[in-house]
Amino acid sequence: SPHTFKGFLSARGAILVSEEQGFALGRVIVDEAELLTLAVVPEARRRGIAQKCLAAFECKAEAMGATRAFLEVAETNSAARALYQSAGWLENAIRSDYYRVPGGGTINAIVMSKSLKTA
Repeated sequence: SPHTFKGFLSARGAILVSEEQGFALGRVIVDEAELLTLAVVPEARRRGIAQKCLAAFECKAEAMGATRAFLEVAETNSAARALYQSAGWLENAIRSDYYRVPGGGTINAIVMSKSLKTA
């Protein structure tokens, strides 16, 4: 909700990077970054917007002191997994039944990480 986003963005370490039709939202805590959301409007997908947002998130997280970044992605989201892998993210673990889906089912999450450049 807008209220949730506003509250999150007011917290210390919050990161929001955006392009005209997409954004990445995350946070840095000490030396670790977490990518919480990467979104692109459906009609603008496959135009490099997600790649730009992801790269900007990584850059900003590193500038804020992060040396490693993490994220969770639905096991069934092959497009997102391919994007992250192409950007150098590695699959590290599975969180079983992490996402709930309409109708009562669940989907596993893949935990991914990436070392960020250090100065």
